[in-house]
Amino acid sequence: METKDLLKKVRKIEIKTRRLSDHIFSGEYHTSFKGRGMTFSEVRPYQYGDDIRSIDWNVTARYNEAHVKVFEEERELTMILMVDISGSESFGTRNQFKKDIVIEIAATMAFSATQNNDKIGLILFSDQIELYIPPKKGRSHVLRIIRELIEFEPQSNKTDIAQALKFLSSTQKKKAIVFMISDFMSDEYEQTLKIASKKHDITGIRVYDIREEIMPNIGMVSMLDAETGAVQWINTGSKSVRLNYEKHYQNKINYFKETFSKSGSGVVNTRVDESYVTKLLGYFKSR
Repeated sequence: METKDLLKKVRKIEIKTRRLSDHIFSGEYHTSFKGRGMTFSEVRPYQYGDDIRSIDWNVTARYNEAHVKVFEEERELTMILMVDISGSESFGTRNQFKKDIVIEIAATMAFSATQNNDKIGLILFSDQIELYIPPKKGRSHVLRIIRELIEFEPQSNKTDIAQALKFLSSTQKKKAIVFMISDFMSDEYEQTLKIASKKHDITGIRVYDIREEIMPNIGMVSMLDAETGAVQWINTGSKSVRLNYEKHYQNKINYFKETFSKSGSGVVNTRVDESYVTKLLGYFKSR
C-alpha cells in the first residue's frame, strides 16, 4: 500500500473510532476497568455528608476544626491489544473482512485508553509473535498501532493462541487490561490462559462471519484453507459433510467460551455484520 493511501486509511479509521471512543466508550471503559488503588490527594475542612471515617484527627486537633483526608483513584493503567493476524482473519462474506472489524475494535479500544491517559501496547500474533510494540501513551503512538494493524504482513498464516499468551506473561510483569481479538479457531490454550489471567484482566473478543457457522448447500466447491494454503473440493450437498463441518466449528467455539469462563476472563462475541459497538457497550455495562 502506498504511503498516501495508507495515511488516508489511517485517518478514516481514526475519525470513525475516535468519535466512538470520545462519545461512547471512554466513560464506560473508565467505569469498567478500575485503577490500581486509591492514593492520598489532600486534606480539606469537613463538609456535611462526608464520611466520618475519613476524618484526619491529627489535623483536626491542630486546627480545632474537623478536616478529612481526600483520596483519588490511581487511574493509570496499561492496555495490551493482542490481535490475531493469521490467514483466517482475511475471511468475510458480508461487505467486510473480519480483519476490518478487528482493526476498528482495536483502534476504538486504544483511543478509549488514551482518553483515560493509559498506556497502550500491541501484540500481533499468528502461530508466532509477529510484532510487539511496548506500551506508551499518546495519539501518535495510537496512530502507529493503527498503521501496523492495516499494513503489517505476517510471516505465517497459522494460529497459536497459547504462544501469544506465553509471550504476554513473559513481557508484562505488572497487571494489564488485555483485549485478545481473534476468531479463536484454535485450541490447547487453557493452561496458558489460566496462568495469564491470574495476573491480567483479560477479555476475548471473538469476531466471526455467518458463513463460518453454517456451510451452505451449493454443491461441489473448491475451498482454500487460509491458514494452511491447502485447496480441496468439498461436496456441500452432502448433509454429513455439512454437519461435520458445523460440529467441528462449534467445538472450537465451545472451547473458547468454556476456557475463558473457567479462567475468569471476559467474553465478547460479535459477527461481522453486527454492531460491535452494541456488543462492547453491553459487555462494559455487565462488568
